[in-house]
Amino acid sequence: MAWRRLEAWAAALAICAAHGAGAAEPAAKVVIYQGATLIDGTGAPPRPEQAIVVEGERIAAVGSLTAMSLPAEAETVDARGLFVLPGLIDTHVHMATPPNPPRAEALMRRQLYSGVTAVRDMADDTRSVAELQRRARVGEIPAPDVYFAALMAGPSFFTDPRTLAVSRGDTPGKVPWMQAIDETTDLPLAVAMARGTYATAIKIYANLPGELVKRITAEAHRQGMRVWAHSAVFPASPRDVIDAGVDVSSHVCPIAYQVSEKMPASYQDPTPVDEARLGRGDHPQMAALFDAMKAKGVVLDATVRVYAEGEKRWKANPKGRPPRCSADTAYRLTSHAFRRGVEISTGTDGDTDWREAYPSLHEELELLAGKAGMPPLQVIRSATLVAAKTLGREAEMGTVAPRKLANLVFVTKDPSKDVGALRTVAFTVKRGQVFRRVDYRPISEAEGIEHE
Repeated sequence: MAWRRLEAWAAALAICAAHGAGAAEPAAKVVIYQGATLIDGTGAPPRPEQAIVVEGERIAAVGSLTAMSLPAEAETVDARGLFVLPGLIDTHVHMATPPNPPRAEALMRRQLYSGVTAVRDMADDTRSVAELQRRARVGEIPAPDVYFAALMAGPSFFTDPRTLAVSRGDTPGKVPWMQAIDETTDLPLAVAMARGTYATAIKIYANLPGELVKRITAEAHRQGMRVWAHSAVFPASPRDVIDAGVDVSSHVCPIAYQVSEKMPASYQDPTPVDEARLGRGDHPQMAALFDAMKAKGVVLDATVRVYAEGEKRWKANPKGRPPRCSADTAYRLTSHAFRRGVEISTGTDGDTDWREAYPSLHEELELLAGKAGMPPLQVIRSATLVAAKTLGREAEMGTVAPRKLANLVFVTKDPSKDVGALRTVAFTVKRGQVFRRVDYRPISEAEGIEHE
């Protein structure tokens, strides 16, 4: 049998030689999208009658349809009457707690056909998430590109049942994607182990003092990893988290613990923020904290939808753990942060019902515009350029510009006037590949309710 394998190998080499070992790759397909009104993701006003030249998976040129010299042999797509913007990014999803690949793939399919071209997974079973990432990246499934975190928390956090769900088959706190950290931990080794999962960042979750948050952040940055943290890590305060130099702070409500009389000692302490001390206006301590976030370039992953949904559940069944704060407080804090110049990203931390036509990101955007008072163009910027910054990928996505990935969404109504228009997707382009909304296969009951 060995000689047959050798013979096959020799034949393969001969074929390669016949085609030329150094033969150039086939020329990338060129497609020109003509005539759409461009909303480029920077917050700039819409530009009508634009042309976007896409070569392979990247944007080659962008400009006025009447002023550009366009390649004669390119494929053309008439996009007149449509509005085009960068692919949307959800900066807070959970796809594998516990792993359920068929359901995750169905939710990702809905995201892509709804204009979402990238997501940030915020700590799950990365054994499953990495495979979803691979399948999305190579085009085996219609799905956004995936960037994910490896979690670090204090040892006392690992009584949380979710840690068992994402570490099944091993010990929570002792796996590379979910590590218990204390003062004796070898941090260079711990970060290196997290990097080995192919994670983009360390997520600093809970039950750690401020000094340890700072040390983890410094080591992660030294090894080229980003740091995504909860806005209060307990007992580390919001100010401790910001002073540590994290890149992204998630969840707006816990920021208000900065003015509460009592800071919870651990994640397990359900004490809500002291909304009475926060008051109804812009609290000066919050203003100072938001100014520090702006100065350090810390992005706020506000997740306002979480508080709206939590409030609904609490009012329907006031048992169990109460929300950290009311939805109204979440909206007011987000508005205050935005007005102080903090960059707001668009994370959801939850899904809409599987029967819904569009994913939860669209609800988050509508809440930011309607309840938090952000102008539509700034909400779009949050869902594109700012969201790309959370991933550390703003050089290749988040705006419509030459050399960036051809991640685009075309809608039939003007989202610069009403972000609800983002629910009128005509088609999505991800890395140059087109996904037409009319071809979207809705989530089936088997996909949607399995293991819920």
